[in-house]
Amino acid sequence: MTKKVIQVPIDEVLLHELDKLSGKQSKSRSEVIRQACQQYLNQMEFEELDKIYRQGYERIPETGETGEAQVTIIDEILPKETW
Repeated sequence: MTKKVIQVPIDEVLLHELDKLSGKQSKSRSEVIRQACQQYLNQMEFEELDKIYRQGYERIPETGETGEAQVTIIDEILPKETW
């Protein structure tokens, strides 16, 4: 994958912490920043999916019958599992 060089202003304290971390992990500062960005993007995706999931249950909440049906299915399936 082609990498692009960017410039991002960063305060000295954060830069110092990044340099300490990159030294501890034997990684370049750039690699630590790339990993942090990827982790942030993953977290934002997770939060968006969680939000969509919650909105779905708010639109169509489970009823008592749904829960009873799930328990019935679990009672039938779990005893057959070999794990």
